[in-house]
Amino acid sequence: MTKSSEIKQGVAKEESHDLSDVTRRVFLTGTAAIGTGLIAADLGMSSAHAASLSEDEISDLPRVKQEMVAPPFLPNHDQIAKGGPKVVEVTFVIEEKKIVLDDEGAEIWALTFNGSVPGPMIVVHIDDYVELTLINPDTNAMEHNIDFHASTGALGGGGLTHVSPGEQCILRFKATKAGCFVYHCAPGGVMIPYHVVHGMNGAIMVLPREGLSGKGGVPIKYDRAYYIGEQDYYLAKDEDDEYIKYDSAGEDYADALEVMATLTPSHVVFNGAVGALTGENALKANVGETVLIIHSQANRDTRPHIIGGHGDNVWQTGSFSDEPLTNLETWFIAGGAAGAITYTFKQPGIYAYVNHNLIEAVLKGAAAHISVEGAWDDNLMKQVQKPSPIT
Repeated sequence: MTKSSEIKQGVAKEESHDLSDVTRRVFLTGTAAIGTGLIAADLGMSSAHAASLSEDEISDLPRVKQEMVAPPFLPNHDQIAKGGPKVVEVTFVIEEKKIVLDDEGAEIWALTFNGSVPGPMIVVHIDDYVELTLINPDTNAMEHNIDFHASTGALGGGGLTHVSPGEQCILRFKATKAGCFVYHCAPGGVMIPYHVVHGMNGAIMVLPREGLSGKGGVPIKYDRAYYIGEQDYYLAKDEDDEYIKYDSAGEDYADALEVMATLTPSHVVFNGAVGALTGENALKANVGETVLIIHSQANRDTRPHIIGGHGDNVWQTGSFSDEPLTNLETWFIAGGAAGAITYTFKQPGIYAYVNHNLIEAVLKGAAAHISVEGAWDDNLMKQVQKPSPIT
């Protein structure tokens, strides 16, 4: 079990409605106008809202390299900040990769940060600086960028981070709001939803420097933390009602946009694929442990629920500056947002953590398991009589 104060777990603007005329040039150069046109706006915003520290003062801050880990885990972090603000260095390598979504072999060319859907969780404290190196290897086919909902500045840094294959950039922003926030690729035009629903999103948690607190300012410590990214996919089918498979990233562009226009996902899953967090991949906990769960959905509204448990403390808007709601059965995460809850497990067993649109949970894949070890408490629940003939 971890210490309570530290967790160690671990393109284009497309205006035409003719979707069949898709070329590499569209992916690589179509966003140039929106990208360069808004860089000036982003720079203007930076000047109008100058940081409280000078460049020399920022350069004197301690620098910490945060090693990214694949969800559902979080990087090593302190729940309560040690010392003053820091520059937290993060590296994302963009990877366009084929992934299998279910047991029937449905697959997609996912667009990812660091190879996972969702991308890695970043954890910092308020007033820290995040310095991201974004790398787009020349083996990729598309232009990419990143929009941080946690940042302050036009497009969330999106106008400053357009990278074509073979390029990299570095973006720095100050974490001024405490809470959980989505980040995602947003190259421009229809490529914004296209990239998001191909997996190119993740979350950042900005903790208060004094750590989390509940009603009346009572400190909240967690023993484990997990990140669940809910993802909707829009896979096209052929005339035989089979999911179409493609040879390269971007090849599904026209077909995907047709399915996306229906607003009806083919899959709604947790952490990239059906079953990614169930069975052998179930999350772990022990009776008596307090678990923090961060849940993001970059595109659609969702309503998480723990079957057999509750949200002891719920920040459903993601804001840690506000007191949490308490003792909820189900909570709401708006599309394009991330929220967080804590729950202290009191009974052993397998808990299903689901999107309580049960059609999406059962038929489309939006479900996870939490396997809890410990002693059963008959006072909380007891089978008084086993199923038997009616008397």
